[in-house]
Amino acid sequence: MDFPSKKEVLGVIPDHCFKRDTLKSLMYAAVSTAITVGLGVAAAMYIPMKLAWLPAWLAYAYAAGTAATGCWVVAHECGHGAFSDNKTIQDTVGYILHTLLLVPYFSWQRSHAVHHSRTNHMEEGETHVPVKANLPEGEATLKFRSALGESPFAIVNTVAQLLFGWPVYLLTGASGGPVRGKTNHFNPNAGAKGKHALFPGGWKNKVWWSDVGIVAFMAGLVYWGVCAGSAWPVLALYGGPYLVCNAWLVMYTLLQHTDVDVPHFGGDEWDWCKGTFMTIDRPYGPIYDFLHHRIGSTHVAHHLNHQIPHYHALDATNAVKEAFPQHYLYDPTPIPQALWRVGRKCVAVEQKGNVWVWKTDSDRGGSVGAPAAA
Repeated sequence: MDFPSKKEVLGVIPDHCFKRDTLKSLMYAAVSTAITVGLGVAAAMYIPMKLAWLPAWLAYAYAAGTAATGCWVVAHECGHGAFSDNKTIQDTVGYILHTLLLVPYFSWQRSHAVHHSRTNHMEEGETHVPVKANLPEGEATLKFRSALGESPFAIVNTVAQLLFGWPVYLLTGASGGPVRGKTNHFNPNAGAKGKHALFPGGWKNKVWWSDVGIVAFMAGLVYWGVCAGSAWPVLALYGGPYLVCNAWLVMYTLLQHTDVDVPHFGGDEWDWCKGTFMTIDRPYGPIYDFLHHRIGSTHVAHHLNHQIPHYHALDATNAVKEAFPQHYLYDPTPIPQALWRVGRKCVAVEQKGNVWVWKTDSDRGGSVGAPAAA
């Protein structure tokens, strides 16, 4: 299947989609922040800090963590340069919001840019790069699935990714590109050196500045616990929503680039358009689209040009869908079912022809329409 050039793709997106409106962006940042903080204040005022109220605290964690994901997405736009033409405003908003979510802003800005530049590349991709079935790690994972059973494995695998995937990635570079080795978003000297370094040149100082914010905020959390005389208020009001926000982040990223018929490419077989069009849009519904600024339902357009603000992403999506229907990927499968399918089937990849495909013999019961080979 022939893919269009980057110029051809960008040429079909309406000009207004590339225009950033600082006031509108600030408004969306304020809305997400107000919802998140408002839920926290309401919980602190009305939910007793007692074990009998655990169901209420769990509900609060889901609601506040879901709202906080909107703040995460706004900071994500700042990191991409899609928030404002004023770089100072943009980086200030992004740094504050991401730091409050324990995300090292500049470190992530760099690694995420690499992810966009090498989407679905088997060696140089960044985040959710699959393991090869013929390597020890892949063989061990497939054996574990076989021993445990597909469904129990899917539960363990999915829960582990949603709860621990994000901090493990930040600390060790897990699922990052093999060429970069064991990276660390808080230590710019970890991992590969030279052309495959994750944080080359001036990025090293930016990583340290990211660390300053993280250390300061963590100190604030400790101080809060000391003043409260217990860690429980911190865990209940901040820790629970933090874990839910992380789970949303991992799930979005996983489902945006992974499904049983979406291939990866290595070496000369990969190119920017081919890799980028392996991004999948999915139906998250109007509530989550509002809270999360359409990050999951217009992600193809976001990958085609990451400086398109989210409030123009739907127009860009419709233009791309109309111009390249054979390449645009959309999977109507409900999100819980899609996540379950990916957790069961997308474990390790094997090479078939010129592409890397997931090692599974089962029918997925649907298709996003990705090419089996290029």
